Amino acid sequence: MGRAIADFSMIEEGDKVMVCVSGGKDSYTLLDLLLDVQRRAPVKFEILAVNLDQKQPDFPEHILPEYLAERGITYRIVEEDTFSIVKAHIPEGDTYCSLCSRLRRGILYNVAVEEGCTKIALGHHADDIVATFLMNLFYVGQLKAMPPILRSDDGRNTIIRPLAYAQESEIAAYAEQQQFPIIPCNLCGSQPNLKRARVKRLVSELEKETPYIRQTMLTAMTNVTGSHLLDNELYDFRNFEPVIKAIPAGHGSVMRELDDVFDHSEAAFATESHRPNALPVLQ
Repeated sequence: MGRAIADFSMIEEGDKVMVCVSGGKDSYTLLDLLLDVQRRAPVKFEILAVNLDQKQPDFPEHILPEYLAERGITYRIVEEDTFSIVKAHIPEGDTYCSLCSRLRRGILYNVAVEEGCTKIALGHHADDIVATFLMNLFYVGQLKAMPPILRSDDGRNTIIRPLAYAQESEIAAYAEQQQFPIIPCNLCGSQPNLKRARVKRLVSELEKETPYIRQTMLTAMTNVTGSHLLDNELYDFRNFEPVIKAIPAGHGSVMRELDDVFDHSEAAFATESHRPNALPVLQ
């Protein structure tokens, strides 16, 4: 996590980071590790844990407040009945993720503004980034993944994903070791045959033949050769030189990301040299 924060200048002096906590393994791990970073980092920043109670049936609403209070973590519980809205608008058998994600993100992003948070931390990890890349490749026709840091079009929110370099298997092992009180998702996470699940199965199948395929795909996203693709807006094939491709309106926004890949944790990249107050790698 320290390396990812430093590589993409995710946290700076004086930031107030809103950590979205759902009760899943990813968001628990995100919060736990960010608290450790906060204790050891040379820069000072605040953490506010926020949970959106979407009024799903049988949701154990006492678990997160008790866990956060016991650890002395500043938190806020937001109650919004998005469950009823999703059930009312999505036909039985169709996937809930798209509408559920939009409603959830819209609410949480507004809360971040209300609380004066400068960053919103989400629990997406390396496997989510790989899955997003493959879903865009297979189903959308774009070479695009899930960025570690992203500024919304309206400039109100900056999204960070400190677990960008962490494998899901590592997170699962850590969550089990820490014995987090996991809360299962009874909406999106309970649906079978999601495209996201299919892509994850594909990667798992390929991993049997190529053990390091997850890391290889993640590394590939850091080694892009524009002259060997077919995008005229990325590389000028007439003059044989790279060009800066403009991001189409809306495509830079956190609201326009591929909805089905969002897990239930839940600007251009800057380098450390451009952002001197960014956290260094933590050893």
